Amino acid sequence: MSVEYEVVIGLEVHAQLATESKIFCDCSTEFGAAPNTHVCPVCLGLPGTLPVLNKKVLEYAIMAGLALNCEISEYSKFDRKNYFYPDLPKAYQISQFDLPICEHGSIEIETEEGKKEIGITRIHMEEDAGKLIHEGSIDKSTGSLVDYNRTGVPLIEIVSEPDMRTPAEARAYLTQLKKVLEYLEVSDCNMEEGSLRCDANVSIRPVGQKEFGTKAELKNMNSFKAVEKALEYEVERQKRVLGRGDEVVQETRTWDDSLNKTISMRGKEEAHDYRYFPEPDLVPMEVDKEWVKELSDSLPELPVEKMKRFVTEYGLPQYDAEVLTDTKALAELFEEGVTAYDDPKGVSNWIMGDFLRLMKEENIAVEESKLSGELLGKMLQLMDAGTISSKIAKTVFKEMFKTGKDPETIVEEKGLKQISDESKIEEIVDQVISENPEAVEDIKSGKGKAIGFLVGQVMKETRGKANPGMVNQLLRDKLMD
Repeated sequence: MSVEYEVVIGLEVHAQLATESKIFCDCSTEFGAAPNTHVCPVCLGLPGTLPVLNKKVLEYAIMAGLALNCEISEYSKFDRKNYFYPDLPKAYQISQFDLPICEHGSIEIETEEGKKEIGITRIHMEEDAGKLIHEGSIDKSTGSLVDYNRTGVPLIEIVSEPDMRTPAEARAYLTQLKKVLEYLEVSDCNMEEGSLRCDANVSIRPVGQKEFGTKAELKNMNSFKAVEKALEYEVERQKRVLGRGDEVVQETRTWDDSLNKTISMRGKEEAHDYRYFPEPDLVPMEVDKEWVKELSDSLPELPVEKMKRFVTEYGLPQYDAEVLTDTKALAELFEEGVTAYDDPKGVSNWIMGDFLRLMKEENIAVEESKLSGELLGKMLQLMDAGTISSKIAKTVFKEMFKTGKDPETIVEEKGLKQISDESKIEEIVDQVISENPEAVEDIKSGKGKAIGFLVGQVMKETRGKANPGMVNQLLRDKLMD
């Protein structure tokens, strides 16, 4: 008899904070510098050095906690997490253990069954380790080099409750969490640069059982898609292990994207393995309530609230509002467009259609585009005035996207102004009628759809510049009386 299992997933997300300097020294956090050039005696842990907390790190951690509905600790401290690894120059990491800065939060996600709240256990601050560059894949490397530039870069670790029941829910959680951090501007969440990293704890248990099964920790997943795929694989692996009568071993496993499988790395450490103790070189932090209130009052509108406002204030369908609030920059582009042109749905259609398509083709972010909401609004005004047709507008839009030029300038430079002179259009309409007697006979015998063919011929003759409404009306007047 086959056993039906329930999946239990919890995520640990490390987000690099968007400070200019490191957490305990003034070395730069800039990405991409030559190896081992953004280092100093403090972040290298040389004897006789002392760390000094970057206040901005604490501020950003509190802001993240507030946005994720956490309680902010009035008293918090740093601890030493001891472990030995080549990318950790001090042989310990300054982190937080029993008194983290934020606890007991939550975030809401959309699932196939509707909205679901995922608990957040804690958010704590810590320093990043260095980066090992392996010669070959991580499990078969013949050697490794280490770059300490990342050592001491400030992180927050956001630890979820084990509330997710499918890999899809885990991906939805990560997507929503990334949005919140980006809206706060406390992290750029760039996974390619390591600004957002995720470890997953996954176990399975028979449906109805209260006790958790033995978990595996998954590491080295560099995209949301990889997280989902790794979880899917691991769930099936654990089912196979239990199905043949064996026990799941508690361990850390790495995800190999090329093999599409998880591979065992080492036995999973417990908290006591790290021999935590209070960091003696840093005093505990007493967080002022008034400061927390100031930070709370200064929080920007977050994605869920903005999405709801777009529906109520602008009358947009929920789907439009969800797409437009996917990033802060996209939402700002939309609102700038609505300010310039008072038709929210019209602005939304162009952004969700042509704009997102061109962004995908060019593989760029919203911030890198040369198009502004003001330019989009001006183009839509030209359409309303009859200066350009909807077809010509697509040409103008593409040029605006590529160059950032004013739509009126583009229309003038490329000679795209719509022909609305009735006598000129009538002359071309007469020409098309005389050249297409079969289509004319079809229309006169009741086949009204044939008029679309003639409209197309007129538009072809005018290179799409004839006023389509005028063309339609003239053809009907001449052929359908």
